[in-house]
Amino acid sequence: MTSRLTTLANGFRIVTEAMPGLKSASVGIWITAGGRHERVEQNGIAHFLEHMAFKGTEKRSSLRIAEEIEDVGGYINAYTSREMTAYYARVLEDDVALALDVIGDIVLNPVFDPREIETERHVILQEIGQSLDTPDDIVFDWLQEACYPDQPFGRTILGPAERVSAFTREDLTSFVAEHYSPDRMILSAAGAVDHDAIVAQAEALFGARKAVGGGLIQPALFKGSERRESKALEQVHFALAFDAPGYLEPNVYTAQIYAMALGGGMSSRLFQKIREERGLCYSIFAQSAAYEGAGQITIYAGTSEEEIGELTQLTLTELKRAAGDMTEAEVTRARVQLKAGLLMGLESPSSRAERLARLLAIWGRVPDAEEAVAKIDAVTTVDVRGYAGEMVGADVAIALYGPVDAAPGLEEIRAGLAA
Repeated sequence: MTSRLTTLANGFRIVTEAMPGLKSASVGIWITAGGRHERVEQNGIAHFLEHMAFKGTEKRSSLRIAEEIEDVGGYINAYTSREMTAYYARVLEDDVALALDVIGDIVLNPVFDPREIETERHVILQEIGQSLDTPDDIVFDWLQEACYPDQPFGRTILGPAERVSAFTREDLTSFVAEHYSPDRMILSAAGAVDHDAIVAQAEALFGARKAVGGGLIQPALFKGSERRESKALEQVHFALAFDAPGYLEPNVYTAQIYAMALGGGMSSRLFQKIREERGLCYSIFAQSAAYEGAGQITIYAGTSEEEIGELTQLTLTELKRAAGDMTEAEVTRARVQLKAGLLMGLESPSSRAERLARLLAIWGRVPDAEEAVAKIDAVTTVDVRGYAGEMVGADVAIALYGPVDAAPGLEEIRAGLAA
């Protein structure tokens, strides 16, 4: 399967990949405008805007938007991340044009009815409240802030309640005017799709829009710090982060393999040592995330107040031990897990459409999966051990939530890593 790419005169990009044998397709628009692109007074507005896109356009009510997609058995959704906002639908082959028309309409022609703004404001405030009641969710927002204090990259995507409570219709329209430029949009589709038909429809929908440019982001500078919130919960929620490569850096796959071997599955070091052998927690994992010019290795665990000290010490021990005795078998297993996750994702048109958009946004092209597989296979055990050694000497950020009085602090963790 080979992707096809067309760029309109105004910079709007269309990328598709036909998947023979499928009777359905995923189609969406990805916009390089997310939480990272907000000024401090705008924090949360990209997410607010995502919600408002479904609340009515010049020719469709919010109910009609849902009905048109669901009447043909499809579904429509959206999300906001730190670097992108996406609007997408999954439909049957004959309904791709309908899905694109609806998505184009909600992106280009939202009415931002003041009554709907107030309704959705209340919904988002409820969402913020729910996140605060979900410790293993909110602790990652706090960890991000601890990694990048006083920076756009460190702010929550939902935004603080006080800012969400104050956003106006003019704030929404200004963000759209500033960031929803056709040269910052990618129409991506995968499955039972006809590239030429989609290009023709995209030209009709988006071709007359003028590019406004913009989209510059403030570089993210990792600064290790601590966020500690005490609350009477059953567990201490513990999250640890280290600076890691951005997606254009050459050792990004080394970081991913390291995180996978450290805590990416039931056979990983952290899971086996801390959960299986010692029974100190139900959930513990490590993961790697990469962005433009930034990335993190994060470790999360939830445990009791009495056992947080021992869990932390064992985690630091495993971090240091990985630099000296990470085995070939562990690295091989992590490589296979990483490749399997990549290749299995290609079997889903939704995952494939998202991958096409993300790769095009990152590279300006869509590398074949074989290119990524070759880079994964090129990572050696020596590379992973070397990276593990760098991690032990790198700065660290932590976030803690729950009965945290007995939990070690940032300086204690730094000292434990240096010992």
